[in-house]
Amino acid sequence: MSDESSTLAPIDRLHHVMAGHVDRGEMPGLVTLVSRHGETQVDALGTKAVGGSEPMRRDTIFRITSMTKPITAAATMILVEDGRLELDEPVDRLLPELADRRVLRRPDGPLDDTVPAHRPITVRDLLTFRMGFGLTIMLPENTPIRKAVEVLQLVGFGPPEQSTPLSPDEWLRRLSTLPLMFQPGETWGYNTGSYVLGVLIARAAGQTLEEFLRDRLFLPLGMKDTGFSVPAPSLDRLAPCYQFDPEAGSLALIDGVADSQWSRPPTFPDGGAGLVSTVDDYLAFAQMLLHGGKHDTQQILSPSSVELMTTDHLTPDQKAGSGFLPGYWDHRGWGFGMSIVTRPDAEEGSYRYGWDGGYGTTWFSNPKEGLIAILMTQAMAFPLMSPVYLDFWSVIDHLNAPGAGCT
Repeated sequence: MSDESSTLAPIDRLHHVMAGHVDRGEMPGLVTLVSRHGETQVDALGTKAVGGSEPMRRDTIFRITSMTKPITAAATMILVEDGRLELDEPVDRLLPELADRRVLRRPDGPLDDTVPAHRPITVRDLLTFRMGFGLTIMLPENTPIRKAVEVLQLVGFGPPEQSTPLSPDEWLRRLSTLPLMFQPGETWGYNTGSYVLGVLIARAAGQTLEEFLRDRLFLPLGMKDTGFSVPAPSLDRLAPCYQFDPEAGSLALIDGVADSQWSRPPTFPDGGAGLVSTVDDYLAFAQMLLHGGKHDTQQILSPSSVELMTTDHLTPDQKAGSGFLPGYWDHRGWGFGMSIVTRPDAEEGSYRYGWDGGYGTTWFSNPKEGLIAILMTQAMAFPLMSPVYLDFWSVIDHLNAPGAGCT
């Protein structure tokens, strides 16, 4: 951040710092939203597309990727409250494909070198990412389990058909042919639990995942632009998606608008990273959680369910065995489908919960301060290493100071 920005009020500093990223061409445009105690300010900067003239707008639609995970977790808790799921029941009742699991002796070992699972996978295991299977891209390329996941087309990165072209039932059937990487409940493994939850929700509800999300979350919360695809009348509001090309030194298009893979319903509704949304739609979801599960006069979730979602459930041993980024767990934990910042530090500020999306989106809420902050871009970036993410949260943390507001 520049010295000039340090003399501004926090909300003005946010505009100044974010405008700098747009001016430098790191992304064509972005939208920020900051809400504190119900006072909300939205700032739309730049253009929707590289080289375009159409301005970024408050109602621009973004691919929120992994910010889907907290929504999937909330949907799961609705079914728990309905009595159609139990947190500590084995998933075998509705997902018999995952019964009688085998577990690799070593995560990088041969696929036939296994032992029986000590116990079944539970719903809680899926929510906390302790099901025993996680993102294999974190393993070396020649690891047998990583190769098998790629051959079976179980998970990838990018648009829906690149992620997986399979139907939910076929996806689960193929997953069931592989051993787990860890014993259920033993360690944290990113991503796969949300995929499985999407299949589980559909079977428990007797609806597609999108139908259940629409009926129990999106319609009650007024999230009219959130879904697994963008309807034709709204396509003009979808932002193109880019990735930095180091050889060209510029942003390269990875998913457009008229031909976007989000312009049509996916074969696999991805409960881990499949949704599109807007800042105001996601604000409605975040406010519901911040208000103890309540939206206007409707109680979408109970306060106890929200507390479970936003509490760290990992033990030190589970964090240590995750193989995630060095130092990541020093002041973070994992709730249900989201990250929990467990203690203040210079970079992350005070306690908060939320999660990021790999296509340039991030959200966290600070319940003590009544603060919700959302950043939406469409330039692919790794959140913990992206200057725009880091600058966004650095400025937001100044809003935690007593007397700071959104003006």
